[in-house]
Amino acid sequence: MKIIDAHVHIWESGKPRGAHRQEPYSSTEILEDMQFAGVDAAIIQPPAWDLNANQIAIEAARKYPQRFGILGNFPLDSEDPKSILKHWKQQPGMLGLRYILNDPKHKTWMMGSELDWLWSGAQENAIPIAIAASSHLEVFASIARRYPELKLIVDHLGVPIDATGDSAFAQMDILKELATFSNIAMKATAVPAYANDPYPYKSIEHYVQQIYSYFGPERFFWGSDITKLKCTWRESIDLFVNEYQWISPEEIELVMGKAIAQWLYWE
Repeated sequence: MKIIDAHVHIWESGKPRGAHRQEPYSSTEILEDMQFAGVDAAIIQPPAWDLNANQIAIEAARKYPQRFGILGNFPLDSEDPKSILKHWKQQPGMLGLRYILNDPKHKTWMMGSELDWLWSGAQENAIPIAIAASSHLEVFASIARRYPELKLIVDHLGVPIDATGDSAFAQMDILKELATFSNIAMKATAVPAYANDPYPYKSIEHYVQQIYSYFGPERFFWGSDITKLKCTWRESIDLFVNEYQWISPEEIELVMGKAIAQWLYWE
C-alpha cells in the first residue's frame, strides 16, 4: 500500500504557531522521518510563517518529484492573478492551492464576490483548493454550489483552531451537509491533536468514523500534520490502518494515499 501524507510543512525560518515544533524542518530531515515511518510521499503545505516557504517546497519537489507534491499559495492581492492561476501547475510539484481563511473578513470575501476570480480561475485551470476555514464552514457549500467543477478540500476535519474533545466536533451537521457536494473532500489530518486521552484516542474515534461515513473513502484523506502532533508519525499511520477497524482493507488504500492522489491529479 502506497502511503501519501496529505498534510506536512517544511520551513527554514520564521516563528511557527505554538502548537508546531519551533525548529526549522528541512526536506532532508522530513525525508529521513518519512523513511523511518514508512511514508512514501507527502503533500507540502507551505506555512505562512516562512515567507520563502513556497520556494522551499518547490525546490524539494524539484529534487524529489516522486516524494513531494505541493498545495501552495500566492498573495490574494497579487497583480494579474489570472496569469498566476493559468501557469500555477507548471511549477515543479505544484498540485493545487491551500489557504487559511479563518478571519471574519474572509467569511465576507468567501460569501461575496471578492474571491470569485480565485474560484473561477481555479475551476477553469483544474486547480484543487484546500481551505482552513473552520470559523465559517458553511461557506464551503455556497462556493461548491456556484463552482461545481472546482475541487475543494476542507482542512483538519473542520476542527476549530486549538479545539479538543467534544468541542472540536461541534459542527457535525455542517460537515454532513458539505459531504452532499461531490466536489468537496475532507482532510482527516492531525487527528491525535484533537483528543484529550492517550493513543488510540478512543474519545474521538466515533466522530472520525461519523465524518468518514459522510464523505466515504474517495473523499477522505489521511494526513499527519506531523510537526504539531503529540504522537509519532508511525502511530498516526497505525491509528488509521490498525485501530480504525471500520475502514475495510480495500478502503484503507484510498484513505492512506490513493484517493488524494486521484483528487489532486497526481500521477
